[in-house]
Amino acid sequence: MAEKPKVFFHIIRERYCKGCNICVAFCPKQVLVLKDGKVFPERPEACIGCKMCELRCPDFAIEVRAKGEEPVAATESGPIDFGVPPEAHHV
Repeated sequence: MAEKPKVFFHIIRERYCKGCNICVAFCPKQVLVLKDGKVFPERPEACIGCKMCELRCPDFAIEVRAKGEEPVAATESGPIDFGVPPEAHHV
C-alpha cells in the first residue's frame, strides 16, 4: 500500500516578518512570495517540507508543519509563556 504524501502548511508571524526576502530566495519550489512587504505562501500545495524558509529566516517569522502534526508544547515551567501564537495561519 502506497503512503500518502505529506501535506505541509505555513505559519507566518506577520508581526516579525520584515520582508527581507530570504525565505523566498531559499525556497526550492517557489512556494513563497512577498505581498505588501510580508511573506505569503502562494503555492502551499507545492511545499516539500524542507524547512529552508524556516531555517533561514533571521526573525523566526515562519514555521512549516505537516498537517496533523501536533504543536510542540513549551517545556519550561514558570511565569514566561514561550508559546507565541502565530498572527496568520495560512493553510
